[in-house]
Amino acid sequence: MSGAMRREDVARAIGSAGGELPDGTEIEVVGEEPVLASPHRLATAAAAARVLTGVGANELWRTRTGRTQGLSVDARHAAAALLSFAHLRFDDPSVVPEHDPRGTTARLLTQIFATADGRYIQLHGSFSDAPVVCDLLGTGADPSFEDLTAAVARRPSGELEAALVRAGVCGGVVRSRAEWADHPQGRAIDGLPAVRITQIGDAPPMSLPEGDRPAAGVRVLDLTQVLAGPTCARTLAEHGADVLHVTGPRATGIPLFDIDTGFGKRQTTLDLDVADDVQVLTDLAAGADVFSQGYRTGALDRRGFGAADLARLRPGIVYVSENCYGPVGPWAGRPGWEQLAQAATGMSEREGRSAGGVPRLAPAAVNDYSTGWLAAYGAMVALARRATVGGSWLVECSLSQTAAWVQGLGDDNDATTAQPGDPADFLDRVDAPVFGGIRFLRPALGMTETDPRFELPPAPPGAHEPCWSGA
Repeated sequence: MSGAMRREDVARAIGSAGGELPDGTEIEVVGEEPVLASPHRLATAAAAARVLTGVGANELWRTRTGRTQGLSVDARHAAAALLSFAHLRFDDPSVVPEHDPRGTTARLLTQIFATADGRYIQLHGSFSDAPVVCDLLGTGADPSFEDLTAAVARRPSGELEAALVRAGVCGGVVRSRAEWADHPQGRAIDGLPAVRITQIGDAPPMSLPEGDRPAAGVRVLDLTQVLAGPTCARTLAEHGADVLHVTGPRATGIPLFDIDTGFGKRQTTLDLDVADDVQVLTDLAAGADVFSQGYRTGALDRRGFGAADLARLRPGIVYVSENCYGPVGPWAGRPGWEQLAQAATGMSEREGRSAGGVPRLAPAAVNDYSTGWLAAYGAMVALARRATVGGSWLVECSLSQTAAWVQGLGDDNDATTAQPGDPADFLDRVDAPVFGGIRFLRPALGMTETDPRFELPPAPPGAHEPCWSGA
């Protein structure tokens, strides 16, 4: 049922995510469901995930000072943050590149299509998959939406999905929640929390760097792109971390996403196909506290930057790994994005069933942003454990684990009564080099002593040298 969010509801959501609300923690969550037009409790999920980031920051603060802080979240603010990029406002809109590096065909492909057997499939052009998918469909290199619709309609859903899997590209059948529970990948991650924190090596306890904010002085290497991974590092930056975002020279980001997740970070470029740059990254990792990556499972292991490699290189490292389908199972190495996690786990099917039957996406990037917040919580808890008991730590999250968690919170909202309100009250303004004046959605978490804030405005890729602050 819809209704006001009680402490016990938020605590239950936190527990089911794999987190813990310590006894005596003062929290205030203002607002009630439904906020967004969805049968799922998206605002509850967003509010719980943001409270969890406060719990993680509190662990660091308690380690520093012996004190904890009161936490507060406005559910409408947290729900708005599930589309944070859409709330950016620029004094000069012309400074934001209109070019979308995915291209027209990739955008047309990123849809839910009906298949020959009466099912549906979510396709995705990704950054480079579109030519391969078009070849599999036999549409030619520059198809219209009608061409794509007709080509998919000639293919059975399972056969097309199998072809996409063999080709190593994005795409998947829209399944119900029950079908996902019976799928080999669904079974593989069943029972995993939305965030898992595991010790992976020995190291002596390491005190936190000096500072007057929970994550002050903590060095974070961010090797992620688009939304989930970058949101993790941006959330650590909210609490004072020194975040260095590393992209490759051929990386093709999405401008609005990059700006949205670029608050609080410095930006540098390294080419991992160049030996000198690999050495620079190795040196940076040796001085890092957190190494956050969103590559396909095994990709960085082959380059010597897997979790075990970093635990040897930098004992005491907190290694954060995010992907689409989970850390184990037959699809652990498959590429995927927000849309694919929604399709696989039953979220798209339920969204459609509430609105006439045709599968559709939830009205927010709920898995992307929530996964980033959950990963940040895990990283801060791991840092606090490192300070008290030592060790190297692995934090694992995935979009599909988050999607399963969100669905477990309930799917009985009456979407027709949603009241998102006006997010204008949650906007702040900053002047940024290159981009000029930007109004942006400030962090949705409140803390009684150290309110989250960004010390740096967003900057374009490669704007900074590949070194730590003060080095």
